[in-house]
Amino acid sequence: MNMTMSFFFIILFAQHISLSFATTNYNVLNYGAKPNGLTDSTEAFLNAWAAACGSTGSSMIYVPKGRYLLGSMSFKGSCKSTYITIRIDGTLVAPGDYQILGKASHWLSFEGVSGVSIVGGALDAKGSNLWACKAKNTNCPTGATTLMFTNSNNIKINGLLSLNSQMFHIGFNGCRDVNVKAVKVIASGDSPNTDGIHVQYSDNVVIMNSVIKTGDDCISIGPGAKNLWIEGIRCGPGHGISIGSLGWEKEEEGVKNVTVKRSIFRDTTNGFRIKSWARQSSGFVEGVRFMDAIMHNVQYPIIIDQHYCPHSLNCPTEVSGIKISDITYQGIRGTSATAVAIKLDCSANFPCKGIQLKNVNLTHLHQVAQSSCANVLGNSIGLVQPDGCL
Repeated sequence: MNMTMSFFFIILFAQHISLSFATTNYNVLNYGAKPNGLTDSTEAFLNAWAAACGSTGSSMIYVPKGRYLLGSMSFKGSCKSTYITIRIDGTLVAPGDYQILGKASHWLSFEGVSGVSIVGGALDAKGSNLWACKAKNTNCPTGATTLMFTNSNNIKINGLLSLNSQMFHIGFNGCRDVNVKAVKVIASGDSPNTDGIHVQYSDNVVIMNSVIKTGDDCISIGPGAKNLWIEGIRCGPGHGISIGSLGWEKEEEGVKNVTVKRSIFRDTTNGFRIKSWARQSSGFVEGVRFMDAIMHNVQYPIIIDQHYCPHSLNCPTEVSGIKISDITYQGIRGTSATAVAIKLDCSANFPCKGIQLKNVNLTHLHQVAQSSCANVLGNSIGLVQPDGCL
């Protein structure tokens, strides 16, 4: 074969490779979506998903600028398309009547999908009216999580804004290989149960460089979460970064291998918290690293609470069975809004083991703060203020 023929076949092969990786675009406007914020575009979005899911190769669902009114939607796998990118240049808007979403578990739900990426855009769940209802009486719907991924793999979220969720903003349940980057969450500091990002029964989850302002945990980590890397989080208002609550179920998966680095907490209820109910449980927490954090006026910068019972309602009277071990707090500095900056209240039957405080400097009203420990085994390394606890 001469050089000209060889070059010709190389060009054909390159074109074949390029075509095989080509992305097919699906614009929601072509399926009847209206960017006026008034016309229900739910069916158009579901039809665009069906087309993208059924295509071969990679595909993109494109949402142009504008506001799109959407009801509760479920995006199902198993798709022929190996990668689906949802590029949002506009804002997805929930119905004004909170009862419509409030009776659903989720607003935007992805179930059994693989290779889905969400890039940009805003989700406006309009949850404030439901929060007001809950503040006045108990005859209100529970509310919907804004964005939920269940039993899904290889998920990426980049540059998304979540506003005023009725309940949790973003959740992952039974997922693997998740990457969340440059997300912004905004809700009122008194909004109930509006956790920013919740992770449970999931493996290999990375959350990076995100800002979370909400009325509950900025990030909550539930049973069965393992191999989490959380870095560059700005939290406040909110309840901090929490592992738990754990131990409500007697048979429960544990939490292990969690690293949280370079966090900033401002005017939050907690900084780093591990919480469990005082009940029998097979669960555990092990291999956690809380590192390089700044606390600004945080009520409880470092806290383990194994007698968790919010509002002191229906509190169990047993002893926590959650076993907590190998927990490191390193390079944590700043100010506590209360005198007790370090509070480690562990289980009498299963004391916390391997708790390490390393280079911690927390003050209260420009003075040395206090520490409080119960049923804790561990040690301090380097400068640790307040000291005298381990």
